[in-house]
Amino acid sequence: MNWLEQVKWNEHGLVPVIAQEASTGDVLMFAWMNREALQKTVELGRAVYFSRSRGKLWFKGEESGHVQTVQDIRLDCDDDVLLLKVTQRGHEPGIACHTGRHSCFFQKLQGEAWTPCEPVLKDPGSIYS
Repeated sequence: MNWLEQVKWNEHGLVPVIAQEASTGDVLMFAWMNREALQKTVELGRAVYFSRSRGKLWFKGEESGHVQTVQDIRLDCDDDVLLLKVTQRGHEPGIACHTGRHSCFFQKLQGEAWTPCEPVLKDPGSIYS
């Protein structure tokens, strides 16, 4: 069986992807890939996702410079979720989130409110022009 055929793509031809920092284990972000994005990721050794809002491939870091170099690609036991172990590039420490934070998972439930628990490392206005 072709390795791409083993992946269980959803009804839209997409698979969910978790990006994890290889060196720390930090979960950086969640995104989607289609077949072409996964093929490009393997071919280039850098994360390429499918942007549902733009309806096209999204080369992580194409605007921000915050590129994810892929160290390892894993498929879960049900063949329907991918895990990318990456090195986050572009700003030290690496910024994965469009809000200028290290991780997209920066809000923590405290009582009955979501509270930011990670600092903004770089003003998003200076990242995206």
